[in-house]
Amino acid sequence: MLSYTEENYLKALLQLTLEEGREEAGTNELAAYLGVKPATATAMLKKLREKELIEYERYGKITLRPAGRKSALEVLRKHRLWETFLYEKMEFTWDEVHEVAEQLEHIQSSKLVNKLDKFLGYPKFDPHGDPIPTAEGELKAIPRKTLSQIEVGESCVMVAVRDNSAPFLQYVVQLGLGINNKIKVLARQPYDAQLEIEVNGQKSTVSQKFAENIFVV
Repeated sequence: MLSYTEENYLKALLQLTLEEGREEAGTNELAAYLGVKPATATAMLKKLREKELIEYERYGKITLRPAGRKSALEVLRKHRLWETFLYEKMEFTWDEVHEVAEQLEHIQSSKLVNKLDKFLGYPKFDPHGDPIPTAEGELKAIPRKTLSQIEVGESCVMVAVRDNSAPFLQYVVQLGLGINNKIKVLARQPYDAQLEIEVNGQKSTVSQKFAENIFVV
C-alpha cells in the first residue's frame, strides 16, 4: 500500500502532464507544484523509482510507469468524485471542496468509491470542470485552451480552472465567472498582457496569470 505522500506525488505528476499535454515533468516543476523543496521531491522520487512506479534519473525528466499511472488515476478519480459529492450533495462551495477531497481521496475501499460514483449518477466532470477518470482508468482528453491564448475580439466558454486554491476560486466568483460562462476578450495590454474581458455584460480587467489559469473552448 502506498503512503498518502506517495499517492500525492503520483497524482501531481499525472496532473502536471495532463495539463501541459506531455508525458514528462521536471523535478523543480514538480516541487513547485507541490510546494516543497527540490531536495524533498528528489528523495520521494527515488522511493517511487524503487517501487517501479516512475522512470527517473537525477536532473532528468520524470515519467509515470504503467503501475504509477494506474495508481495516480485511482487517486485522481477518488478526489474528483469526492469533490462532486461535497458540491452536489453536501452543499459545499466550489472553493471549499478541494481541501476536504484531499483528505478523502486516500480512502482505499474501491467498493465505496464505485458506489459513490453510482450514487452521483456517474458524473463526467467535477465542480471545477475537470474530467473524472472511469473505474477502468479511462480519462477523456478534453481539447481546450487557456483564456490567455484567446485573441482580442474572440469569444469563448469557460470549461475548467487550473488553480483550485480557495483564493483563486473566490476571485473567479467575484468576477461573475463560472463553468459554462461565455467570455469575450475586448482588449490586451501590450505591456503586461492584461486582458479586458466581458462576462454577462460586465467588463473586468484580469492579469495574464489569471488568464493562464482559466481553461476555455
